[in-house]
This record gives sequence, C-alpha cells and structure tokens, in this order.
Amino acid sequence: MAYTVLARKYRSQTFDDVVGQDPIAQTLKNAIKTGRVAHAYLFTGTRGVGKTTMARILAKSLNCLSVKEPTPEPCCKCDSCVAVNLGEDIDVIEIDGASNRGIDNIRELRDNAVYRPARARFKIYIIDEVHMLTAEAFNALLKILEEPPSHVKFIFATTEPSKVLPTIQSRCQRFDFRNISPNQIARQLESILEQEKIKYDKGLALPLAKMANGSMRDAISLLDRLISTGTEPLTTELLEEYLGCPNSEKVCELAAAIGDSNTAASLSAAGDLTNAGLSEVQIADALVDYMRDLMVIKATGTDSELVILTEQQRKQAEQIAEKFDIAGLVYGITTLEKLRWSLKNSDSARPLLEATIIRLTASEHFLNVDQLLSQSPPPDKKKLTADRHTPPVAEQQPQSKADSPQISNLDSIRNNWQKILTAVGDRLGPGTAGLLSCARPGSFENGVLTLEFDASSAVQKKMCESNGRIEQIESTLRQLWATDVRIELQIAEGRTEAVETPAQTTTRSQKQNEIINDPAVKTVLMGLDATITGIEDTQ
Repeated sequence: MAYTVLARKYRSQTFDDVVGQDPIAQTLKNAIKTGRVAHAYLFTGTRGVGKTTMARILAKSLNCLSVKEPTPEPCCKCDSCVAVNLGEDIDVIEIDGASNRGIDNIRELRDNAVYRPARARFKIYIIDEVHMLTAEAFNALLKILEEPPSHVKFIFATTEPSKVLPTIQSRCQRFDFRNISPNQIARQLESILEQEKIKYDKGLALPLAKMANGSMRDAISLLDRLISTGTEPLTTELLEEYLGCPNSEKVCELAAAIGDSNTAASLSAAGDLTNAGLSEVQIADALVDYMRDLMVIKATGTDSELVILTEQQRKQAEQIAEKFDIAGLVYGITTLEKLRWSLKNSDSARPLLEATIIRLTASEHFLNVDQLLSQSPPPDKKKLTADRHTPPVAEQQPQSKADSPQISNLDSIRNNWQKILTAVGDRLGPGTAGLLSCARPGSFENGVLTLEFDASSAVQKKMCESNGRIEQIESTLRQLWATDVRIELQIAEGRTEAVETPAQTTTRSQKQNEIINDPAVKTVLMGLDATITGIEDTQ
C-alpha cells in the first residue's frame, strides 16, 4: 500500500479540527446554520495555514449526503465527503489557477457552471492561487460572480490578495487566514507523534514548530522528514543534523560571549555553528532571532507571551539578557540585518560575519547621553539634603583662590564664569561642566542664580535637570562661595544659537568642523574622555 504523507493523513476534516483559524471556522459554521452562505468566498494567507483545507470542509458541509440540508458538521463518510477528501468529487471541482489561468479556461468554467450538479446540492468551484489568472480571465469571471446560478458556489484561495482585481474582491466574502502560532503547531505535532506512537524528546516540538514560520503544512512536512531518518527517540540534535536547525545552546553561547565582550569565545561559538553545517546567513538569522528574544525580555519581562521559549530556555535567556541593554540589542539586530544582505552576495562571507561579531563584542554597551554623564560619582544624598537646609561650614573643604573666586554680584559671576566651570568640573566631572558651559549667568538675586540656555541647547538644560545634577551643582557652589545658593534654569527669550546657513559649496571638512564644535558633541566627548575617529554621512 502506498505511503500517505503525514500532511495528507492528518489534514483537518471538520471545522473543529482546523488549528489556529477558530474565528473563520466559527463564522462559516454560523453562516451554514443560519442559511446565509455567500455565493463566493476569498481565502487569503500564507502557504500551509489551512485555506484549501477550509475550502474542502466548506464544500463537504454544503454537499454532505447524510443530511437533508447543509450542515456545519459533515459526516466525512458519505460518498460526497469521501470524494471531496480525495479531490475526485464530480460536483466539487478544484482548479489550479497557475496552470489554468487563461480566458479560455474561465470561459469553459462559465459554460459548465450553468448545468446543475450531478448528485449534490451545489456545484462548487475551488480555484487555488487565483491571483495567477490573467486580467482577461478575471474579467470573464465578473458576470457569473455578479449573478451566479443558485446552485453554484465559488471558493478562491490565494497567497497574494493584492494581485486579485478589486472588482473580483468586491464580489466575494474575504477571510484572511493568520499564521499559526508556534505553540499551536507544537501541540499538533505532539498529537501526531503520539498517534503515530513515535518516541520523542519533550523539547523537540517547539523548535520544530518555529522552523515552520506559521505554516502547519510545513511543520508536518518537516516532522515527516525527521521521522524518515529512522531514529528514535526524536531529539533536538536531529533537527541540527538533518534539518539545518541552529543548535540553540551554541546560539546562546554566542550571544552570551558577545554580551561579555569575549571576542575569543564569540568567534569559537560562531566557528562551532559553521562546522555544524550552518551557512553564515543562517548564523546571522539565528543570532538576530535570539537577540530579538533578549530585547523583548528586557522590554516586557521574562513571562512575555511574545517570546516562544521553553521554561528552561526562558531562564537562560533572562540571565543572558542581563549582559545587554535594549539599545545594544537594537544596534546588534540592525547591524546583523544589514550584514545578511552582504553575506548573500559575498565570496568572503565568513570573514564578514567574524568581523561583525568582533565589532559587536568590542563595542561597549549603549547608554543614552544622560545616563552616560550621570555616571560621574554623585555625592551622598543625605549630605545633599543637609546642604540644602543647613548653612555650609567653611571648614568642610579647603578652599583656594582659584577655586573660590570672590562672588558678590552678577558681574563677578560672569567675570569668573570660566573659573567656576573649572572648579565644578574638578568636583563633578567634565560632563557636568560641559553641560553648564552651554549656559550663561542671567541673574543673581537673593541667593538664586539663574542660568540661561539658548533655545538650541534645550537638551543640555534638560540633562542638567535630571539625575539630581542641580543639587550636586548647588552643593558645589555653596562650598566654593561659602554662601547659600540655589540654581534655576531657563531658556533665554529671543536668544537662539547663531547658526550660519551653509552654502551649497561648503566643503566636507567645514561640515566636520561644525559637528566637532557642536556643544552636545563636546559634552559627550568630555564625558567619555573620547576622541572622534570618523564621521559618517547618513544622508
């Protein structure tokens, strides 16, 4: 007896059997119960999600001979139901739109449609990949779709609904089939394995389901290939050996090594994946997928339903996620995504992949500028609180003339502003001093020093106001001036940064000088004690 592949053997037979398309199945069942079955349906969705299967179930429901009228629960045993399952029913005509796409084929269909069914209630036409029909063929369908005979039903299936003429779509009830979730696919695979009495590891179904990318048919076909190896029990190692699935442990090791900035371990893990037979593109894809999981865990927590992992894998991913921040993971994903296009067209794919991995391991974790500058050691919070309410004691810290310019009014502050910035930088770090360098003393009354920022320096003003930086500056100035002082920040009205509009002939070096001299860039450079090595034009 000929072998029947699992995808056919375990094809859904009733609406209740269909996996992952419950809303569509329920809608069609209700339409049959209430006698509101449309004359034409359009089923859309990616391959293997149940479009043709649903069409056959609908056909069986409409033509089941075991009952006197259409039923949402076909018997699957009468001559009509059996013939539909085999694709041999004379009243349910299945047509491949790719090979019967011309106007002559549709004219023949239209001529035959006027004849009543041989034994069933309806003559049903199921046209798969209907988007492959020519424009002339579509136009030939319009008239019969608009005014079909009462005994005719049309069910169209397509993976590309955008290619179906709007005039056709407007004459159909459209149902969009969604991709099936990995968890639903995994449960179905386990059910099949149990019915086939095949031993398997519990961790097998989920990674196999993820490989199917939402297609139940693809998942069952992959399972069929795995069973054909003749090995029992089925293990995750077989996925790597026979189906090219990346070893999840090796991918975890690679991600962890990148998070630890361990270049040697990263290259070793990548080499292990390459030696296992994976291409450089597959390694990049696997790393992107895992970094995506880490990013979601960082953003939403370990229990997020957006992450499809086993409990053990979740715990491991949570630990590895601690080695990254979200900005670093976003950078890694986008960098690898750009890399994969180069890998496909390069004769030096492995060096490209290794260079990118080294780049990821060598780069420090990403921080926004505010977080970066706030890493300067902050003073004790208790001491700050005391300083705000208690007059400072002159003996708290030795003062020098350079550190303690004589401050009595606004003019003395303005005249000594550079010395004040130097003193603040010595105590709070160059980052804070750099932020204050974007401000100008505006007024000094009743112990309140108002610092004015240009409108273009609003970012620096906001950074000064965050992370307790104002309190740090106030405490420092109290020690410097031996008097109580408070700081207020504001944007100077009518004052904007003097920016010259560059002429079209501005040279690249002039543009680079403008960038280097930008106050925000200077602030970051001082905070990092860094040097610019290159400037990339992204336009």
